[in-house]
Amino acid sequence: MDLFSLKDRVALVTGGNGGIGLGMAEGLARAGARVVLSGRDKAKAESALASLRARGTDANFIEADVTHENACRALVASAAEKFGRLDILVNNAGINIRKRPEDLSASEWHAVIDTNLSAALFCAQAAYLEMKRQGGGKIINIGSMMSLFAAPYAAAYGASKGGIVQLSRSLATAWAADKIQVNAILPGWIDTNLTRTAREQVEGLHERVLARTPAGRWGEPGDFAGIAVFLASAASDFVTGAAIPVDGGYSIAS
Repeated sequence: MDLFSLKDRVALVTGGNGGIGLGMAEGLARAGARVVLSGRDKAKAESALASLRARGTDANFIEADVTHENACRALVASAAEKFGRLDILVNNAGINIRKRPEDLSASEWHAVIDTNLSAALFCAQAAYLEMKRQGGGKIINIGSMMSLFAAPYAAAYGASKGGIVQLSRSLATAWAADKIQVNAILPGWIDTNLTRTAREQVEGLHERVLARTPAGRWGEPGDFAGIAVFLASAASDFVTGAAIPVDGGYSIAS
């Protein structure tokens, strides 16, 4: 038995049409999974689907706004209906609004919390029903270095990503008996559209990241292919409730 094979498995990746989400989706696809991407940008999704299908992957896209509970449930139901099952859920959809806490409006706070944290719960609840019915599954939630550290411009984002770690632990303890493993990945500073904007808004960020990261570089979306396959496969059947940094050593450096 190939512990890392995902042949005949079905994976749903929210926010999977670019960045870290697409990097993970490509890893899952290379391991044999059929992949459903979700997001709000159809044009961006077409490019992502073309990339996956060029490798021979059975891939589809479902447009969804995960800030709404009913949309999360409908998304999971549609993905499961598409392929007849759902084995892997990657809760990757996320946004950030970089403001000091005193400047955050209620609507901005809720936009970040609803996208980054509430959607993960609602998608996981829906996935649980599918996974329990078929005898098990894997849920991977995407946290952040801001799950561990703090920044004056990331109150809402940090709260949502800290919440992802605790949510993952709670779900892991609740669903272990159903053979559903729930883990979190904590990305470091990764070269994506989101962090390119951060580099424009936060003076000196690029230099500080390079100086602190032992690997001496920013991460790339492809760096998440391996951890996604591990946490989605039988290789991690006794790993649950973990929060795993993928950061080039950033979180252990002083």
